[in-house]
Amino acid sequence: MAEDSTVKPTAPKRRFARIERLPPYVLAEVTNLRTQARKAGEDIIDFGMGNPDMATPQHIVDKLLEAAQKAPNHRYSASRGITKLRHGICGWYKRKYDVDLDPETEAIVTIGSKEGISHLAYAIVSPGDHVLVPSPTYTIHTYAVVLANGDVINVPLSSGDDFFANLTSAFRSSWPRPKAMIINFPHNPTTVCVDLPFFEKVIAFAKEHDIIVIHDLAYAEIVFDGYVAPSIMQVPGAKDVAVEFYTLSKTYAMPGWRVGFCVGNRELIYALQRIKSYLDYGMFQPIQIASIIALNGPQDCVEEIRMTYQNRRDALADGLNRIGWKVEKPKATMFMWAEIPDQFKSMGSLEFSKLLLREAKVAVSPGAGFGEGGDNFVRFALVENEHRTRQAIRNIRDVFQKR
Repeated sequence: MAEDSTVKPTAPKRRFARIERLPPYVLAEVTNLRTQARKAGEDIIDFGMGNPDMATPQHIVDKLLEAAQKAPNHRYSASRGITKLRHGICGWYKRKYDVDLDPETEAIVTIGSKEGISHLAYAIVSPGDHVLVPSPTYTIHTYAVVLANGDVINVPLSSGDDFFANLTSAFRSSWPRPKAMIINFPHNPTTVCVDLPFFEKVIAFAKEHDIIVIHDLAYAEIVFDGYVAPSIMQVPGAKDVAVEFYTLSKTYAMPGWRVGFCVGNRELIYALQRIKSYLDYGMFQPIQIASIIALNGPQDCVEEIRMTYQNRRDALADGLNRIGWKVEKPKATMFMWAEIPDQFKSMGSLEFSKLLLREAKVAVSPGAGFGEGGDNFVRFALVENEHRTRQAIRNIRDVFQKR
């Protein structure tokens, strides 16, 4: 799930109804301050944006270079993805989850999962439709619905909550009844994880009430301490009501390549295919060919990437706990969702993030930027190496000692 750090310098003078439904982008305020600090020559240790910093494995890059030399690959591609990549996606699901998928009707390639979720919302959400979305959550889960002129029903999500109970309660207290739900486990930003029985309950509930389920599985391989992230497609009958998005960004360190895909319910796949056929011609074909190699080729790189994140998680969590900032180690994702220490909590997440940037030269994302329930937290992205992480801990310790 890529995060956009681009900020427009001025707002339009004309009124655009869809744009006016969007609130100020809280995360952009810290991004702007970080950019200004760097322009002034300051060394900012940046845990803000979830932008993987590792190089894409060389065998994937080599395939891209090879494919890019062939002129036929320079032509328009297919908006739903080339046939061999769709077969590669279905083969990956069969090997990893023992799930059978039809590459013609139950799989589609997207330009990252962010684009896919947004375009699916355009395809299926009508004005006045209600969609259940966790809060806090990754911003596109909320604003894909908003941009499609739907209405979001926020469902509280935290490590101490029974999220399924919150979900069913929100559904029953809403009228008109929600048409769909968007969920994401392992979860960004809270790092909450679920097991397969959770998905079994979700699918049963969705079938009972005719709800569309959209699951974002961006962090399937970024898991720690023996935890295995399930796919909602593993639930028998899930394809009757659900689709699942995946992205190569984190698993294969390919964020800028913008390769994602969606699998599952054929009606929803068809709807996404129809809307995409009007909006794009698919991604550059050599990127798709290289993505086949990512899915079908050597997978030792996946473990190396996972271990890099685990080592960074351990360095950050151990360091923060050592200086008195009590945090728990997440079981998955490339993030740490850290509750603001009590002595700073009254500041709120935005001002606390500004304090860390100004005095510790450490950039984090304010929890308020992810929706209701996030303002007591900040999010660290595990995108700095262990040496830089230890420096950040020392800087934060010095700020804490002054207060």
